[in-house]
Amino acid sequence: MLGVLTLDGVLSAIAGALFLPLYLGPVPFPISGLLSGLVNAALVWAGLQWTSHPRLAALPMWAWLSTVVILLLGGPGDDIVFGGAGIMQASPLIFLLLGATPPGAVLWRNAQRRAEVSR
Repeated sequence: MLGVLTLDGVLSAIAGALFLPLYLGPVPFPISGLLSGLVNAALVWAGLQWTSHPRLAALPMWAWLSTVVILLLGGPGDDIVFGGAGIMQASPLIFLLLGATPPGAVLWRNAQRRAEVSR
């Protein structure tokens, strides 16, 4: 099951990156970054339901981060996924922030709960 969740983390990164340049009228609207972060938080939460080891439960988040790093590298023919003019130049940072913060918060809360239980 953790393998399926990890694969879902990869798919979340790809879908979020491809839908990142959506516009709301003339303004870039990075809603896919937030949705990707919420999906990642749900995947990490599901991983915590399947294992008691937080490092294994974080596999979807690590797969998401690894996929984003791979997408940051130029492809054949110097194709790029992240880029654009104006605010879209900061799209990799926005995507990383919106996509990694929610699952990080889930892991942090889990660590806090474990610390309280062990007292």
